[in-house]
Parts: sequence; C-alpha cells; structure tokens
Amino acid sequence: MNFLTDILSPGRTVCHAPGASKKRLFETIARIISEDQPSLVYEAVLSQLIAREKLGSTGLGQGIAIPHCRVDACPQPLGTLVTLEQPIDFDAPDDQPVDLLFALLVPGEAHQQHLDILANVARLFSQAAFCRQLRNAQDSRGLFDLATGHMG
Repeated sequence: MNFLTDILSPGRTVCHAPGASKKRLFETIARIISEDQPSLVYEAVLSQLIAREKLGSTGLGQGIAIPHCRVDACPQPLGTLVTLEQPIDFDAPDDQPVDLLFALLVPGEAHQQHLDILANVARLFSQAAFCRQLRNAQDSRGLFDLATGHMG
C-alpha cells in the first residue's frame, strides 16, 4: 500500500490519453476530475491548473509532470494519474517531452498538506522502476492497480 490509495481513484486514472498540447491536456484532466467529483466545476479546475502552470512549468524531467493547484471547493486532496498516447512538450527542465502525469488538487486552505503530498508524489515519481511500470500499463485499471500497489 502507498499513500496514492488515499488520493487516487479508478475514475481519475487514464491510460493512453490523447495529449495534443499542454492546454488540451489540462482540459482533459479538468474534465476527468469534474466528472468524478461533481462538487468541482470544470472551469474552476481548468483555470486553477492553468494559473499554476503560468507560475512555472510543473514538468520534473524524465518525461514526468506533476501539475498541481489548490481549489476552494475541493473536499480533500485528489490525484489524477494520466499516461499519454504521445509525449507532449511541457517546458520541463531537461527539455524532454512529458508522457506521465500526476495532477494534484488540494483544498484551498491546505497549504502544508499540499506541500507534503507534493513531496511524496515527487519522491515516488523519481523512482525509475515505478515510472517504467506505469508507462507499461495496458489499460486504465491496470495503471490504477500498479500505482496503488493492488495486484490482481
């Protein structure tokens, strides 16, 4: 078990999503989240993701990005895991295109919790073997099971 079991759901895990551009990808992530969490409005999620990205790229390098933001209507920390059909440019520090993303939304007032979860996500996604497993997932359920440590 790992901490992802608390913030990720099968409904917010998408394998081989189309990702033509960073903006399109954020639209996809906002749609996934708002469909899974009716209290979160698509436009609010999208605008917060874009606003945070304007402060600086959330690309980590090695094809990984962790877009994140605070959303006032967010009931608790929520993760969305996405692998892409085709890598996209993400202004990452190593200039590598991104194909593996973990988007994190936290409640508006959860400053320390936001930082703690972000650090844990970054630590997990810095493990090459873990990322390789995720990239090899064949479908969304398999991706969720790999990410959360559920086998079977």
